[in-house]
Amino acid sequence: MSSATPRRLTILGSTGSVGRSTLDLVRRDRAAYSVDVLTAYSNVAELAEQIREFEPAFAVIGDPAHYAGLKDAVGGAPTELASGKEALIEAGRHPTDWVMAAIVGAAGLAPTLAAVERGAMVSIANKECLVCAGDIVMAAAERANAILLPSDSEHNAIFQVLEERNRDGVEKLILTASGGPFRGWPRDRMAGVTREQALAHPNWDMGAKISIDSATMMNKGLEIIEAHHLFGLPEERIDVVVHPQSIIHSMVQYRDGSVLAQMGSPDMRIPIAHTLAWPKRLHFPDCRLDFATLNDLTFAEPDHAAFPSLSLARQALKTGGSAPTVLNAANEVAVAHFLEDRIGFLEIVAITEAVLGGTQIHPVRALDDAIAADREARAKTDEEIARRTGTVQRRAL
Repeated sequence: MSSATPRRLTILGSTGSVGRSTLDLVRRDRAAYSVDVLTAYSNVAELAEQIREFEPAFAVIGDPAHYAGLKDAVGGAPTELASGKEALIEAGRHPTDWVMAAIVGAAGLAPTLAAVERGAMVSIANKECLVCAGDIVMAAAERANAILLPSDSEHNAIFQVLEERNRDGVEKLILTASGGPFRGWPRDRMAGVTREQALAHPNWDMGAKISIDSATMMNKGLEIIEAHHLFGLPEERIDVVVHPQSIIHSMVQYRDGSVLAQMGSPDMRIPIAHTLAWPKRLHFPDCRLDFATLNDLTFAEPDHAAFPSLSLARQALKTGGSAPTVLNAANEVAVAHFLEDRIGFLEIVAITEAVLGGTQIHPVRALDDAIAADREARAKTDEEIARRTGTVQRRAL
């Protein structure tokens, strides 16, 4: 995609896997893109390297404790530097053409909403924004005429094959799932799963949190909620099917019996490239399917007994209000504790379920409502983990 005027970019979460993949694509056509804003939470070394390479106008380190280190690392670079939560929101407000929303977890909600509210073209990689505050984000997008481009492979697939002129003809959406590293395992075998095993996804190269969510299949549960908001279908018309090869990324079934599917190699750069160049297509020659070697494409129903997170996410979506926010917050905290070897693998979903069941659900009408529900759920999750482990240690996540 070459243009006389480069598309100006903001990358929220530039040092994570999605942010790095986005910058890899930018390097392939530097004349078409100008990186104006970069943000990271604490990875000073990589953010500093990106600043030196792309020379953005504005860069933010989310953790103020690392601001001095970033300033020293970039030396006399002309980039304006800032730190903290308000600076991340300012990054979202910066007047660029296209925003990659790739900050992991609920921390990405406020900066992403800031970008949506100014009417930007926003590539949504952070599914938690729509899980925590989907109604708010979608309403803000409508008011501001913002363009939301899903860059999750599953939602991007649906976006590509959903016929806008035939929305009334859609019967259901079908999200595909690889099944993660423990596909086919009975639940009791997963009791002793280690951090390293859970991080070893068979198909995708992802960050730690998303890899664990894939292992528990909570990732797919959150994607059901995200699909509901992005495409306006009720929960009962969003199916999940296990497809271990990760070649078909999702499907749309129409009422005449037609099923449209998007296919591609399991490489996050493909859906990111689609949103980066949209409505055009970026030339990305690295990944091509060889259909002569695709001998087996298999599909199966998810094992709901082994992976109860899918049912739990559906329950939260049906309940509505702050229930999805609570679900997401509890899961984020539980995953963080698992990654630090404080709880077992099966406890991630068990703790999330306990917190969801023990938290009063409230309407979410504004960002402050979502933030309050998120904060309460995180505190309750810490308390539940302390009760189960017999510790009193509390963590601020």
